[in-house]
Amino acid sequence: MASDASRPNDPIHPHHFPLRLIVAGIVGNMMEWYDFAVYGYFATTIGQHFFPSDDPTTSLIAAFGAFAAGFLMRPLGGVVFGHIGDRFGRKAALTLSVLAMAIPTFLIGILPGYAVLGTAAAVLLVVLRMIQGLSVGGEYTTSIVFLVEESGRKHHGFAASWSGFGAVGGILLGSAVGAIVSAALPPETVQSWAWRLPFVIGLFVGLIGLYVREHIPERARPDRTEIVRSPIAEAFVEHWRTILNIALLNVVGGIAFYFAFVYLVTYMQDVGGLTEAVALEINTLNMVVVLVMTPLSGWLSDRVRRTPLLIVSIGGLLLLSWPLVWALQHHSAGWNLAGQFGFAILIGLLCGVIPVTMVEMTPPAVRCSAISIGYNLCVGVLGGTTPMVATWLIKETGDTYSPAWYLMGAAVISLTVVVFFPGRWTKETEPAVE
Repeated sequence: MASDASRPNDPIHPHHFPLRLIVAGIVGNMMEWYDFAVYGYFATTIGQHFFPSDDPTTSLIAAFGAFAAGFLMRPLGGVVFGHIGDRFGRKAALTLSVLAMAIPTFLIGILPGYAVLGTAAAVLLVVLRMIQGLSVGGEYTTSIVFLVEESGRKHHGFAASWSGFGAVGGILLGSAVGAIVSAALPPETVQSWAWRLPFVIGLFVGLIGLYVREHIPERARPDRTEIVRSPIAEAFVEHWRTILNIALLNVVGGIAFYFAFVYLVTYMQDVGGLTEAVALEINTLNMVVVLVMTPLSGWLSDRVRRTPLLIVSIGGLLLLSWPLVWALQHHSAGWNLAGQFGFAILIGLLCGVIPVTMVEMTPPAVRCSAISIGYNLCVGVLGGTTPMVATWLIKETGDTYSPAWYLMGAAVISLTVVVFFPGRWTKETEPAVE
């Protein structure tokens, strides 16, 4: 049997996982979710600048409509960047994706509002958000593939988990920068022009990411030249079952994350009786928990088979969602903290093992395409609509536990995939990654 050093498909760093690879893998995710967090933080102000109306709510809805436009572009972005990643290399896709986020982020920061450009300002804002959405559709999944393929075989799970770390870290960074700007400057200054500062700063984050990625070596991938048709066509025709499994596996993760860290901020106020400030503080603390849990779970998955961690995390969401929502219904900050903390532990555990699982169940030649399509179709549709669906369920049923049933149903779907197809991602499949 050939030694590791003689095998052409071995990673550049077969026995260790350098810090620069972590930075290269996470910086794009941090950039993208930093922008999403900043946009959400200043959505009201953005609505007033680009969608002015006598009704502030109308302006806010329009601003969130532009936000949603980016979300809806994720599946298309997965197709585009998946093709680039499989045909021209992971590094090429990651370089383009960070540019496709950094440049529009900067342009939003300097884009004149409705008062100067009229309707064109709103149109341009939506176009920039759509370009960013394309980028998000390819960045996360391609970075997972890059991190796993360039890491040593003993670090696959740990390596892949850093993509999720970057996403959560970007959300926290964006919220922190927005809060600092709001706290340091008078409200009228923020309303007038200072809200643009975090977007302009985003350009520098993107340039750092571009520099790091340009100087990271990528091993040759001779298998790309063997593909007769396009990677996208190959993925759909030959590996549609894998795409379907990836999508179904991510049902619970997509719904759980946006339920726990987007919708619950509102739930804790409307049902738990907390103030907005307290709800946001609890949400921030528990996002830090996810930040810590994600790489810890990835590290743990390299020491045990992936399947047990998937069963514990998804099974935990199935069994504990109702009790955790019960805790969130108490008019107490302590109970609400405990309820969301339970979700944070389970979601962090899931976020650490799902990335490497997707890579290990996908053939190398179409890996970026298959993962991008399956993941983004699921998360783009189910994740992005979760807050709306949860709100609608409570309104229609009058049952404040109805979102818990929705999440439990999602857990049943994903757990079924894990139970019936365990061989697809057990630790024994790891050599196939390389």
